[in-house]
Amino acid sequence: MSETVHLGLAESELERLGGLWTAREIAQQPAMLRETQDLLMRRRAEIEAFLTPLVAQPNLRVILTGAGTSAFAGECLAPVLSRRLGRRVEAIATTDLVCAPHLYFEADTPTLLVSFGRSGNSPESVAAIELADRLVKSPSHLVITCNADGALARYGKGPRGFTVQLPEATHDRSFAMTSSFSCMTYAALAVFSGIASMESRIDGIARATEAVIAQYAAVMKAAADAGYQRVVYLGSAIFKGLAREAGLKLLELTNGDLVTMFDSPLGFRHGPKTIVNDRTLIVVFFSNNAYTRSYDGDLLEELRRDNDAARVIAVTAQDGVGLPERDEVRVPGLAVAEDVDLLFAYIVAPQILAFFESLRRGLTPDNPNTSGTVNRVVQGVRIHELS
Repeated sequence: MSETVHLGLAESELERLGGLWTAREIAQQPAMLRETQDLLMRRRAEIEAFLTPLVAQPNLRVILTGAGTSAFAGECLAPVLSRRLGRRVEAIATTDLVCAPHLYFEADTPTLLVSFGRSGNSPESVAAIELADRLVKSPSHLVITCNADGALARYGKGPRGFTVQLPEATHDRSFAMTSSFSCMTYAALAVFSGIASMESRIDGIARATEAVIAQYAAVMKAAADAGYQRVVYLGSAIFKGLAREAGLKLLELTNGDLVTMFDSPLGFRHGPKTIVNDRTLIVVFFSNNAYTRSYDGDLLEELRRDNDAARVIAVTAQDGVGLPERDEVRVPGLAVAEDVDLLFAYIVAPQILAFFESLRRGLTPDNPNTSGTVNRVVQGVRIHELS
């Protein structure tokens, strides 16, 4: 019997390299996205019963929150959901809410706190909910988590809360969040966009994600083998949050050995562009919106004229953006999709690059930080009493 293969490597080899869980969790994302949609459809009536009266409030404020990768899910979604709901939707990390609650919470504004959490056990996650309950007169809580036994899941079952429990397999066992990020992001998109309406979109999203994993794993391995010293991720609008998440994956899986940064294509010119040298890889996430894409293309042309970077790669759902085929990650089947549908197929290429960068350095992707100075679930955080 042949062995199961993930990202081009057999499971026995991945286990020897200490990267089985990371590779498996990257590869399982298309299946987990479909399973998440199925789960949401089964719970559709109760989810809508909770959310519909809240969203009907014209002065409702929605805060998307989490720490690290969980916070970046909110950054990717906030502009889209705000426009879709016609409500004030903001992405504010728990790490900001907890240290300065007086700057963020508004006592007289009805607030729905949407808490993302893989484990749901980060101290800031629980503290943010407790502070909202204390400082907001009309708080409600939607918890989206991968761990049924986590503290967040329990808090979401209170009288003013609701917990969306994602498939158990999304509770990533690897150090770095991959399928947990994509499925929490998808779940929030679906519950606020209309779960039933996503039935016509999930197949295209999952198929495109499958195609990128199948077609570009070897391309990302070759990029890792090239030995770049700096990697920059750039994205406009919602893709700026995705660029931030992509950069974090490289930092985490290379144990901080690879210098990374993120920005928007327009913002990159205002100082950050000085990072570019002949050992720099730049990855640009292209928008499907023609107007936004014009700015992505302008920066791409500028980078080509400068000719300072070692390589520029475009991640795009369009037929091509003018780069050689080797420098384009082409996402099939989503050329007319909304930008938010591209998040899931776009993130897998950076995840795969980070995985192979980790292996190239002789690290174990499932636990790259052997010193224990950072952990899968953050440790050492002291929550101070608010007087």
